[in-house]
Amino acid sequence: MVQKYQSPVRVYKYPFELVMAAYEKRFPTCPEIPVFLGSEILHESRSEDGAIHVIERSCKLNVDAPRLLKKIAGVEYVFFIQKNTVNWRERTLRIEAHNETFANRVVVRETCSYSVHPENEEWTCFEQSASLDIKSFFGFESTVEKIAMKQYTSNIKRGKEVIEHYLKELISQGITFIPRWSPPAAKEERAPAVGRVPGDILLDSGAAGTSREPAASPCPPPEAASPDADKLDADYIERYLGQLTPMQESCLIRLRQWLQETHKGKIPKDEHILRFLRARDFNIDKAREMLCQSLAWRKQYQVDFILQSWRPPALLEEYYTGGWHYQDKDGRPLYILRLGQMDTKGLVKALGEESLLRHVLSINEEGQKRCEENTNIFGRPITSWTCLVDLEGLNMRHLWRPGVKALLRIIEVVEDNYPETLGRLLIVRAPRVFPVLWTLVSPFINENTRQKFLIYSGNNYQGSGGLVDYVDKDVIPDFLGGDCMCTVSEGGLVPKSLYQTEDELENPDHIRLWTETIYHSASVLRGAPHEILVEILEGESVITWDFDILKGDVVFSLFHSKRAPEPSHKEATSPSPSAAGDNVQLIDKSWVLGVDYSRVESPLVCREGESIQGSHVTRWPGFYILQWRMHGPPPCSSSSLPRVDDVLASLQGSSHKCKLIYYYEVLASKDFRGSMSSLESCNSGFSQLSGVTTSSSQSQSSSHLSR
Repeated sequence: MVQKYQSPVRVYKYPFELVMAAYEKRFPTCPEIPVFLGSEILHESRSEDGAIHVIERSCKLNVDAPRLLKKIAGVEYVFFIQKNTVNWRERTLRIEAHNETFANRVVVRETCSYSVHPENEEWTCFEQSASLDIKSFFGFESTVEKIAMKQYTSNIKRGKEVIEHYLKELISQGITFIPRWSPPAAKEERAPAVGRVPGDILLDSGAAGTSREPAASPCPPPEAASPDADKLDADYIERYLGQLTPMQESCLIRLRQWLQETHKGKIPKDEHILRFLRARDFNIDKAREMLCQSLAWRKQYQVDFILQSWRPPALLEEYYTGGWHYQDKDGRPLYILRLGQMDTKGLVKALGEESLLRHVLSINEEGQKRCEENTNIFGRPITSWTCLVDLEGLNMRHLWRPGVKALLRIIEVVEDNYPETLGRLLIVRAPRVFPVLWTLVSPFINENTRQKFLIYSGNNYQGSGGLVDYVDKDVIPDFLGGDCMCTVSEGGLVPKSLYQTEDELENPDHIRLWTETIYHSASVLRGAPHEILVEILEGESVITWDFDILKGDVVFSLFHSKRAPEPSHKEATSPSPSAAGDNVQLIDKSWVLGVDYSRVESPLVCREGESIQGSHVTRWPGFYILQWRMHGPPPCSSSSLPRVDDVLASLQGSSHKCKLIYYYEVLASKDFRGSMSSLESCNSGFSQLSGVTTSSSQSQSSSHLSR
């Protein structure tokens, strides 16, 4: 594999001619670069007017490699051919180098250039690129590649230090100004005090110079500006992106160049590109693949405009317990999430996962914006934020399986599109149930992200080693014992009257981020039940369900059949053509109960406003049918009168269809045992219903239903 390197633009705040005088001091030997043992001029030429000066040298290098490897290779030193072309008219120097030793086994090519800064002609820019291709090396290809890359990168920044060393040496000798090149004819007309052309000075670096003017310009370019719109300046990287190794800088520049050449849309900001590189440990191919998928996702769902287009519903602002709150001690924006106080179940059922995901994306977009603002405010790179999660109030209701599933889907989207944005996660007041939630969620979180988690149980977050190590005392929220008033919502229970179906949640102004939702909606009409088919290929599986009755009363049943029914949509009895579009019937009218299919769970009457959760452990393979039918009074004989409740329910629902939202899932028996608690919500304070368990006398498997 060919290894490549591309440097950022490094700027010397000195004129080109003075930098060239410092550069020539490196030859024929340079004590400041121990690996460089010496050089010999092979060829030298000039143009007639002296504007172009070409020097070709053979350079001798001492490679820091194991003695055994040198012995196997049969060499003590390696030689490179370097060709320097100075153009005094254009004020440029181009350096081309390649290896002479082992040229048939290893190909090393390097290109460097010095040029005038485009915004300040008294400054000089330097760029460097190189490639390494090891074709074969006595079976030590990988070792040689590591040695070569290590030695090359260690000498990259040293090269700039050496130039600056010789610049200071020149200045100490009184040489602070060297006149620019001019054509011979023009030079003869000038006063003889001007002296020799720059080329002569470079051939005799000991020549005296004159002090005419300061080396640096009094009007530097803006600090944030790169020397070229398409290039990155080393000082800009350090100021706005942080300390990077030479190879990390190279990866950033190469990926950025690739995007400029191939990407037709908006080029992401440098800090955004850098996050993807960090997420893939600076493997440029993996980072490029991840970034391209994210850019396509952003374009498809118009995420770049989410801060302008997304307006959180009033319900979300009232019940979502999260918000921004100043910054931590490192200057990172601080986001507070009171997860233990949040009715996650109510939010999902009232708003849907789509709205929650959009809200989370807007939080991430806002976080990136705040990082940029803090970078300017504090004068140092800030590329991530801190999240403080308060778990006071977290209990088994938060381990509700559909909610955990929605959380995992959101985590997946954020991990794929906002990598390395979380600088630190502080979890405080973690209860005993937290390890269960962590076991469910942690496998879906990147290892680099998991290492940023700090977890405090009880009151361990107080005092030394706690929050005060990461957040200033005057910023700690009042609900955690601090003095700072926090405006984050305290949450509460979402009224069930606000729960909505899929159709009601649909927003025509937004492109759907998720094509499938966790909860589905259904209509139940008199004589037209809604039925769901679940195929079980082997026994000992677990069918789980969770549904809410939004309107009317229904009867829930579970059946088993050895043969697959054919679905049909009820249309004949629907009030309008589209009224029963979400109603599916599976059990054919010709089927006989006890012959073609059998009941495996006793019927359960579910009243309007109730939340039902349950499960059934299957005993036989085949087809299981979940059925919801409209509840009506049982047929009564002449000797018995119908109950008042049944008569009222019949009158109330006789002219209306029933509505419900439901979720179901099939788990292997072993998986269900580990997540049983996530399905038992009869103890949930959010249900506010008495716990009721109904077991089927006809089923040989364990099953439960809970309200």
